[in-house]
Formats: sequence, structure tokens, C-alpha cells
Amino acid sequence: MVLTFRSSHAIIMKHRIRGQITEGGVLFVSILKWVVLATGIGAVVGVGTSLFLKALTDSSMFVSRFRLYFLWLPLAMFASAWLVQKLAPDAEGHGTEKVIEAVHKHAARIKPMVVPVKAVATIVTLASGGSAGKEGPCAQIGAGISSIFADLLRFDAGDRKKLVICGISAGFAAVFGTPIAGSIFGVEVLVVGSLLYDVLLPSFVAGITSYQISTLLGIEYFYHPWKFTYVFSESLFFKVVLLGIMFGICAQLLIEGMNVIKRWAARIKLGTPTKGLIGGAVLVLLAIVFSADYLGLGLDTIQASLEGAPAPWYAFLVKIFATGVTLNFGGSGGIVTPIFFIGATAGAFFASFMGLNVATAAGLGMVAALAGAANAPIAASIMSVELFGPQLAPYATVACIISFLMTGNRSVYPSQLLGVSKSSTLRVELGKEIECIETEIQLRDKSLIGVCLAVARKIREHTPHRNKNGQNGGAGGNGQSGQGKS
Repeated sequence: MVLTFRSSHAIIMKHRIRGQITEGGVLFVSILKWVVLATGIGAVVGVGTSLFLKALTDSSMFVSRFRLYFLWLPLAMFASAWLVQKLAPDAEGHGTEKVIEAVHKHAARIKPMVVPVKAVATIVTLASGGSAGKEGPCAQIGAGISSIFADLLRFDAGDRKKLVICGISAGFAAVFGTPIAGSIFGVEVLVVGSLLYDVLLPSFVAGITSYQISTLLGIEYFYHPWKFTYVFSESLFFKVVLLGIMFGICAQLLIEGMNVIKRWAARIKLGTPTKGLIGGAVLVLLAIVFSADYLGLGLDTIQASLEGAPAPWYAFLVKIFATGVTLNFGGSGGIVTPIFFIGATAGAFFASFMGLNVATAAGLGMVAALAGAANAPIAASIMSVELFGPQLAPYATVACIISFLMTGNRSVYPSQLLGVSKSSTLRVELGKEIECIETEIQLRDKSLIGVCLAVARKIREHTPHRNKNGQNGGAGGNGQSGQGKS
């Protein structure tokens, strides 16, 4: 009996050990596989992104030598729209949205032609003065390269999705020089309120590798570390909360402005290249009336705001309009750089009447507007550390989260899936695309809003009102006036 017992126990232990080895071996191979794949993708995307950024910089410097370079905008937008329409319709608009749409609707399949067409169309648009960003094309280039490799390696749907997300992270990390924020952005932007933990490791590896390759190839990045430390106070915290609300409103204005201009463009029954001529003419007029500072990337204006230069009250509104026209009338590019412009100039303006340092408010605006417009508060908060240092981070995080909540179920990326409701009072169907979301307000009797409405109702019921003859009516009037017509 003892021998039998020992034999059975040994067999049981053997199976347990074999199971543990099998599980550990699978995890080890999986980690090794994705570290190798993500490193390769990060390196290739880093090279591709660097080539794009260098070409964009050189072309922009060449064109800017001409005093009225923006007069070429109608032809440039026509050429950009024609190129996209004829060769790669999937490259239309701002690239990150198309990548999100491809992941959710097309099993992360991106046509190879999108990569060169998106790069060329964006260079044509931005160098001529179109108001757009450079991160969208980099994310689409990264995702497109990843999709090509997924085809070559015959990946299934799950692994293809992971690889494409690595491409998004690598492109975003390389374009702004923020490897951690870029890596988080790739796994946060697809589903609102959810991080894709199964892609976290390869996303980080791809983002860090892409950033390092771009740095080695000579790409220079913007950093503006704060050289002073804030002393916490209730007044400062309240102002940061108020700024978060304001930046959330700015993000809403951008989202709604983009939607309104998109509807305007849809009403024009002309081909997209012809609409490019119209949009380019509108942008030329805008530059003449206001300034050419609202065209292109607007990096000089962002830099000035971060150095303490005040901004006019209308600056962020003009940029919203210029960006909406560019991206909905045939132009190609991203939207994050315009968001930085909008947030920085709005912050510089708000600082003027809130008694805040202009540079501080502009820095908060950059990241908080991104958190609200893109529904990416974690990536935006981390970006504040990578761009400005740890001193601003606690306040930036608060502003980012408030801005994220303020935008509700809206986004500059309508193909994002909604994974969480931002308030228990808002009733929404989770798992659907933001553009398809219908929000219902479901008040609870004991909620703060419900109590406030109940109090307001009671006050209204006990407040006498006046009829047309100026007599008191309702519950507060006498019987005679209560019978009169109101």
C-alpha cells in the first residue's frame, strides 16, 4: 500500500511539474516572440518615420522661403485629394482615425499603398500651409508597415491586431520623442476607458525601439522642462480644476467643429479634389485676414506660448476652423499637433484672467486638450512628464482627467469603441463605436443631480408667478387671480 501510494504521488507530482513547465515554457516563448517581433517593427517604423520627418522638414523649409507660400494651398489641397482618391482612398483624412477603423472593422488589414500615399499627401499639405499634424501619418505608416509584415508572416487575426497596435505605438513614440506616452497611446486610444494589457509589452518595446532609432538618425525633439517647483495651495488646485473644465470645453469645440465642417463639405456636390480647391482658397483668405501663424503645424506659436507669450482670445477658435477645413476638404495629416496648438493658446489666454503663469497654463492645455479630444488621459498625463518634467505632472494629471470626463461620449476618433460610461447618470451601450452612441440621461432620486432638480422643482412650485395682467397666480396668489388666464 505504501509503495502504491508513493507511486501515485510521484505520478501526480510529475504531471504537476510537467504542467508548470508547459505553462512557463509557453509564456517564455510568447515573451521572446513578441520582444523580437516588436523590436523589429520598432526599428523599421523608426527608420520610416525618420525618413518622413526629414522629408517634411526639408520641404517645409524650402517652401517657407517664399513670402506668400500659402497662396499655393488650393493647388496643394487639390493635388493631395487627387492623389489619395486615385491611389489609396484609405489614406484620406487624419491617419490615426483610419488605423482605429481598420483595427475594429477590417481585422487590422491596411493596404500597402496607404504608406507612401499618406506620406506624400501629408508632405504636400503641410509644406504648403495646411493646418494638420504629423503624428497621424506616422501612426498610419507604422500600422501599414506592421500589416505588411503580418501578411508576410501569415499571422492570424489576433497576432495581426497586436502587431498593428505595435506599429501605432512606434509611430507615435517616434514623432514626438515620447516613447512611454507613445506606447501607452497605442493601447489606450482604441477603446475608451480600457487598456489592452495583452499588447502592453510589445507596444512598449516597439515604441522605445522606434524612438531610439529615430534619435540615432538625427531627429530632434521638443522638450521644455520646468525649472521651478510649485508650492501646493488650495487656490492653485482650484484653478487647475477650473482649467481642466475649460480645456474639456475646448476639446468639445474641436470635436463639434470638425463634425460641423464635415457636414458642410458633404453638402457640396463636387469631387473631393475640387473641394480641395475651395478649402485651400478659404485657408488663404483666413491667412490674409488673421495670420499665416494659424497654418501648417504651428510649432512657433506653441513654443511662444510655452515661453510665456500671451495669445489672443480667438487663436484656438481660428485653429479649430483651419484644421476642420484642411482635413475635411481634401487635405491630409494628423490632428494631435493642432490639438497641442489649441490647448497651448487657450491656456495662454485663460492664464491672463486667472492669475496663472502663462507658460504653466499653456503646458497644461497641451496635454489636457489631448486627453479630452482623444480620450487618452493616461497617455496625455505621461506625456506631460516626458515633455515638461515631473514638476508639472500632478497638476497636469488632474487637468487631463477632468478634460477627459468633460468631453463625454465624443472624440476626434469616431471609430473608437466605448468601454466605460463616464457617469452613472449617463446610460449608454458599451462596446459600440462612438459615432453610433446614443446617450440617455437616467436620473436617480438620491443622486446629486436628482436632489438639485427636486429642490428646484419645489422652489418653482412655491414661487408665485404673474399672469399677463401683472397679478399673482398659481399657488402663491389668491383664489381670484388663480382663476384668471395666464
